[in-house]
Amino acid sequence: MSYYIDTITKKIGFFSAILAIALALLIGYDAMMRYLFSAGSIALQEVEWHLFDIVFLFGLSYALKHDKHVRVDILFTHFSKETKAMVQIVSMLFLLIPFSLFFLNGAFDLTMQSYLQHDVSPDPGGLPYRFVIKGVMFLAFVLLLLQAISEIIKAYDKIKSKKRFYTVLGVIFLFIGFSSLDLAFWIDPLWLMFLLTLFLLLTGFQVAFVFAGVALFFALISDELGLNVLAMLPSRVYGIMQNITLMSVPLFILMGLILEKSRMAEDLLLSMGKLFGGIRGGLAISVVVVGAILAASTGIVGASVVMMSLIALPLMLKHNYSPQLATGAIAASGTLGQIIPPSIVLIVLGDQMHLSVGDLFKAAVVPGLLLIVLYIIYILVFAYFNKEVAPAIPQDEPYRKILRDAIRVITPPLILIGAVLGSIFMGIASPTESAAIGVIGAFVLAMYQKRFNFELVRYASIETVKLTAMIFMILIGATAFSLIFNELGGQDMAIEFFANDMGNAWSFILISMLVIFMLGFFIDFIEIAFVVVPILVPIMHTFGIDPIWFAILIALNLQASFLTPPFGFALFYLKGAAGDKVTTGQIYKGVVPFIGLQIVALLIIVLFPNLIYIFGK
Repeated sequence: MSYYIDTITKKIGFFSAILAIALALLIGYDAMMRYLFSAGSIALQEVEWHLFDIVFLFGLSYALKHDKHVRVDILFTHFSKETKAMVQIVSMLFLLIPFSLFFLNGAFDLTMQSYLQHDVSPDPGGLPYRFVIKGVMFLAFVLLLLQAISEIIKAYDKIKSKKRFYTVLGVIFLFIGFSSLDLAFWIDPLWLMFLLTLFLLLTGFQVAFVFAGVALFFALISDELGLNVLAMLPSRVYGIMQNITLMSVPLFILMGLILEKSRMAEDLLLSMGKLFGGIRGGLAISVVVVGAILAASTGIVGASVVMMSLIALPLMLKHNYSPQLATGAIAASGTLGQIIPPSIVLIVLGDQMHLSVGDLFKAAVVPGLLLIVLYIIYILVFAYFNKEVAPAIPQDEPYRKILRDAIRVITPPLILIGAVLGSIFMGIASPTESAAIGVIGAFVLAMYQKRFNFELVRYASIETVKLTAMIFMILIGATAFSLIFNELGGQDMAIEFFANDMGNAWSFILISMLVIFMLGFFIDFIEIAFVVVPILVPIMHTFGIDPIWFAILIALNLQASFLTPPFGFALFYLKGAAGDKVTTGQIYKGVVPFIGLQIVALLIIVLFPNLIYIFGK
């Protein structure tokens, strides 16, 4: 049974990957036709968001099959295979399956209502039969439910001690029974909801399923709420499906993965290493420059850190670089994708804070450049006063040839970056259209480098489906979680705390930044953006704080949290890729100065907010 379910899921995943490529090509074609020939089509635009919906909805089960739904693995990595299997079964049985069954009921009603009412596009020339795309939502959760059953079968087979497993199930049922008696509400339900969520996250349950399952659980056990609170959830998810801004997420991911697979990073690192290697700290500077270029072309932190760990770290250690400086430079420059456009963080923040993504991109340029300059100054000063930590590398080739080779390697990605960001900044194209052009440009770049092949397309499109599905499942779970959290009075409590108890905007900014920084130790930026940021937005407006400026502060803050020991995600990526070449202690020592530089950059933007508007409002 598990084999047949997995086979279906695999075919669905491949189908979604094909549609991801088709989506990019279709949007690119539509954009060129409209801007060059003033020929547009409402039907074509609606086909685009339908393809986007199918990609992330059908990808949900495919991501589950490949265990791509993100989890906090601080403790989970140390569990035995048997304990991990138990966590997986409990996650499926008590979080994902109940939520999926509840969602299916609402999605079915929404689809049938659309069918009976002959729901069609409200725009002239739009597509008929809206019930079809709403039915995709229902079908996607049927597939997700089936894949959950498959995961239970596979995990159960790994459990040797069945008695221990059934004891765990018994304890969970006792907890559910205890909660249903309303005794648990001797504790404030908001605190209980927070503590249960935190416990499940730290135990290693998938983040998206924790948010979704906990929301459903508290809707069930609360006399004040009931399931009616979540009745509109399918309609809210349908709203996500129609969000044009979020459509750029899979496209920017696809662009980055194409450039990654085409070995652009490897070429950049080697050529930049030669270009700057003749000065002390030159290799570390080349890592920062390449990290910035990768940030502006891929925006994927994990990919950037891992690539530079595999390529640059051995080279730096071979030339007697300090392990601390080498690892610090790699981790810090690898996280520049959090703030340098086109950053997925900024796209998500723009959606959650109801801001223009183009405005956020423009506002993030100066903070990104500021970080790069601070990193390079630190490396130069540190290497100058500590000559043995970053020695200069003798050059065998003429410098003119090295410079010519470096320009040849760096020019194509810079042209692509300029085309993508320039079209957004000048208002020529939307972020979604620019992302599609970026995907086409990445394909052209791969062909130019004679590295375009089926394996590249297959890898980039399939990984795009997995990453996109992971992000949007968290968004679905966070939407449910926020509904219950707000109904229990969470947002009112937060507003009262900041508005009345604290009384001024600067206190709110300080506390909110500290909260986001601390949460960044444990959970990814996506969860923070989807759950915490919506709580802060109305308070921000209450104090009259500039939303663009506040969003940039959040982005800078989230970037710093990626580096903070002991739980910074960039540190895990780096250690995983480096293996035994460096110790965890050396990595921790190496990133501390760069964390300080990020805090300096954050303070500069706090004290001089107009810096973010140098490229226009």
